[in-house]
Amino acid sequence: MKAITCPRCGNVISVDDADFAAILSQVRTEEFDNEVNRRLAAAAQVQKAEEARKAAETDLRHKQELSGKEQEIVQLRQQLSGWKQNRDLELEAIRLKARQDAADALGKKDEELHRKETEITRLLTDAANERQSAAERERALKEKFSAEKDGLMKEVELYKNFKARRSVKLLGEDLEQHCYTLYNQTLLPVMPDATFEKDNDAVREEGETKGTKGDFIFRDRADGVEYVSIMFEMKNEGDASSTKHRNADFFDKLDRDRKKKDCEFAVLVSMLELDNEMYNNGIVVAPGYEKMYVVRPDNFISIITLLVQTSKKALEYKKELSVARSQSVDVSRFEDQLLAFKDGFARNYDLASRQFKKAIDDIDATIKKLEAVKESLTKSENNLRLANNKAEDLTIKKLTRGNPTMKAAFEEARARKTAEEGPDDQ
Repeated sequence: MKAITCPRCGNVISVDDADFAAILSQVRTEEFDNEVNRRLAAAAQVQKAEEARKAAETDLRHKQELSGKEQEIVQLRQQLSGWKQNRDLELEAIRLKARQDAADALGKKDEELHRKETEITRLLTDAANERQSAAERERALKEKFSAEKDGLMKEVELYKNFKARRSVKLLGEDLEQHCYTLYNQTLLPVMPDATFEKDNDAVREEGETKGTKGDFIFRDRADGVEYVSIMFEMKNEGDASSTKHRNADFFDKLDRDRKKKDCEFAVLVSMLELDNEMYNNGIVVAPGYEKMYVVRPDNFISIITLLVQTSKKALEYKKELSVARSQSVDVSRFEDQLLAFKDGFARNYDLASRQFKKAIDDIDATIKKLEAVKESLTKSENNLRLANNKAEDLTIKKLTRGNPTMKAAFEEARARKTAEEGPDDQ
């Protein structure tokens, strides 16, 4: 296509190569004719007469050709006008199509935006529901945790009390009075011939500046024969001075008092060293001392009962041994039985001690388990708090991060809304 500018109106038209060649040919012919006319005019000065006729004919021919050219120009203008109209129609069609395509694309984006907004609304609703559900679960867990915590604290408190006082309720009494009252209530009705009396006689041995005595002496007889005797010493935490004492601090004196009063056994009923687990596991044999035991107040009746029963068994063997000796019978069998009994007593005591320790271990395991439950509930509460924080932190900006399509759609929607509201609505 070629562009031609009209010398009269200045309009620019586009023509194909064939039309352009025809117009160019016409323009060149006109220029040629003008040159001929100029030359003829020059020659006419020489040959006026001869060339006048030819000039007139040529001029007429030129006018005719010019008229034809003007008609062609009119036709070209008409064609140009038609081309312009067609171009305008085509441009309008293109604009309409572009507008329709843009409207379709915008409609699709609006649909996608609406779908995303619906999805976001659903996500926000789900998040709100999840927050509410999480809050309800958190409240329920807190209530459960509070209840379990209260139960745990009660159990811990009971366990502390158990370890601290070993189930003894002194009720304002001192330890000696408590043991004396407990004996009268528990053993006196079933052992009326036994005695449990205060040791009031201080005995001084050689080398001692003053005599010593125990707290109580328990004795019992069978068929007129004393078969068991126990020297008791009671030590409460409040009985000691400001200096903390250990149970071992009283072993020597208790052993001497036992021997002074000719007692077979010695028992230290102690509330000292409450944090020492060795003394919190039942009946404990005093290390390095013969027939000496350390108990907490809740085992006070148990140690008397145990020593009474074992001593009764030993009494039977003693009677048999006495009879056998009086009859000059070989006593080796009786001695073996006595040794076997002692071994059996040691095994039974060891078994009872281990069972008591197992019970204490079970209580400790329960405490640890409850502490683990408490820790799990605390972690669960923390996870619920984190989930709630994440739900509250959910925003459109974060949902569209890394998604240029959604980001562009939201920006177009905001721009369209701003354009619709106008500057006065800002």
